Amino acid sequence: MRSRRDDLPVYVISVAADLLGLHPRTLRIYEEKGLVQPARRNHQRLYSERDLERVRSIRHLTQEMGLNLAGVRVLMEIHERMELRGSKDVVSWVVERTVRRRRVP
Repeated sequence: MRSRRDDLPVYVISVAADLLGLHPRTLRIYEEKGLVQPARRNHQRLYSERDLERVRSIRHLTQEMGLNLAGVRVLMEIHERMELRGSKDVVSWVVERTVRRRRVP
C-alpha cells in the first residue's frame, strides 16, 4: 500500500523536470495527453512522488519498450482498471507480449 506522503504534491514543474532529467515542456505534453495529472495550487502545477514515478514509467515504456504515447495511455488505463480490481496480471501479460513481438525476426 502506498503511503500518504507519496501522494503529497510538493514539486513545482521545474524541480520535477530536473529530478527526472526532462524538459518542463515534456511534462506539459504528458499532461496534455492525459498521462499525468499533477495537482494545481494557484495555477501552479505540483507533482508528487507518485506523479514522478508515473513519469518514469512513461519514459520506460516509450524509450525502452518502444510504445508511442497513445500506446502508453492505453496500457496505463488497463493497468489502472486492473489495479482497481486487485489484479495486475493483464498488464504483465501485455508487456510480455509486446517484448516478445519486438524480438521475433
